[in-house]
Amino acid sequence: MTTHPTLPQGIESQPVDHPLRRSTDPPPHPQRRAEDKAPVRPAVSLVIPALNEARNIPWVFEQIPDCVGEVLLIDGDSHDATVRVATRILPTVRSLKQGGKGKGNALRTGFLAARGDYVVMMDADGSMSPAEIPHFVHFLENGYDFVKGSRFVEGGGSLDITRFRKLGNHALLALVNRLYDATLTDLCYGFCAFRRSFLDQLDLHATGFEIEAEMIVHALRSGLRIAEVPSLELPRRNGRSNLHAISDGRRVLRTLLSERPGVQPASAEPASAQPVSAKTASAKTLTASRERSTS
Repeated sequence: MTTHPTLPQGIESQPVDHPLRRSTDPPPHPQRRAEDKAPVRPAVSLVIPALNEARNIPWVFEQIPDCVGEVLLIDGDSHDATVRVATRILPTVRSLKQGGKGKGNALRTGFLAARGDYVVMMDADGSMSPAEIPHFVHFLENGYDFVKGSRFVEGGGSLDITRFRKLGNHALLALVNRLYDATLTDLCYGFCAFRRSFLDQLDLHATGFEIEAEMIVHALRSGLRIAEVPSLELPRRNGRSNLHAISDGRRVLRTLLSERPGVQPASAEPASAQPVSAKTASAKTLTASRERSTS
């Protein structure tokens, strides 16, 4: 089930419609008395892969909202002062060195180390605004399992995407929507959030940029409750992108074809490559019907 909610102003006072609830979901809170204590909000972990992003880290870290309980910087053997700058800006940051190469490997390293109930992933180059994180958390708190940013729903956009990348994204997206009878609006965009208890269902083993598509495909196959929220992609603030549109696009296509319904999923990497596995993932998943809803 995929929804494309329009975020209202003052989201705290106007909650989104709940998706279909599972039998394992806790009942909604009854009307509270004035003396009742407010419920404790789930902890949020922010996972940020980085490779030579020392000039961009200050802008990103200074905007991290209060709802984030821990920040994990996954360093891809940077040659600049990425780790030192991150530690100076945010002394509590957990800096980890990834075990292999590629964005996928870095993210999986961070997912394994995350301690929060909710995990948010975003880039370190300044193309994604940390100020949007509360929107993602809001939908997780209202019953969704996987929340992804979209540049192509009302309220979203991109100040960076080229015509060539946009065409490629739409072509790959059309394939996903056809294979899974879905109504997604964006695919190759790495601003996502999910319940950490569903790491086993996501079953990630990609090493490169294709991990973004792999996460979405596995969320669809597992019947997770998915919401898309509008997100504005900004230009990289400094430096050159590590994305290679043609080669990375081919990797995404191979991932989609190898993961299509009826095909045996690809084997996970050896344990030394740190595949994602969450022992706490025990919640059952259902195949949810598709619906569009607005807040």
